[in-house]
Amino acid sequence: MMGSLGILTYFTNGGEVMSVAKITDIPPAVPGLFTLPPYDMCPPMLLGGFCQVCNRYYFPRPRYCRVCLGEVVETTLGSKGTIYCFTVVLRKAPLGLPNPYGVGYVDLTESGLRIFGLLDPAAIGRIQIGMRVRLAVAPLGDDGHGSPRLRPYFTPV
Repeated sequence: MMGSLGILTYFTNGGEVMSVAKITDIPPAVPGLFTLPPYDMCPPMLLGGFCQVCNRYYFPRPRYCRVCLGEVVETTLGSKGTIYCFTVVLRKAPLGLPNPYGVGYVDLTESGLRIFGLLDPAAIGRIQIGMRVRLAVAPLGDDGHGSPRLRPYFTPV
């Protein structure tokens, strides 16, 4: 949950609250997948690529278009979508993710892409196929060495 000053609680394996940190001080798990905080003026957005020759969107952004091998420019892909399908994983979570954790395919409204991503650990019991979701970014899990990392996930609207 994020406070008004950008203070955020993050979750680790098992869902325990382990620490409170400023979201702007925590690096992303994978750079270049989403816009970085602060989010007080604009919500988080997924970043991907767009080939202007083929008129195709990509996530994540490849170096070259897979169809014409042309340049792929960075673009925002949006932050809203609909759950296409999902599953809840009950086995031990990697990288300090909460246990259980959810993953699924989300059809993005703005770009039309279907992407695979994490689902809100606090909403696992409420997720349904066809549900409208929005992108959120929070410290979720770690880097494999115990340091928290920002990860994008989808949460119910």
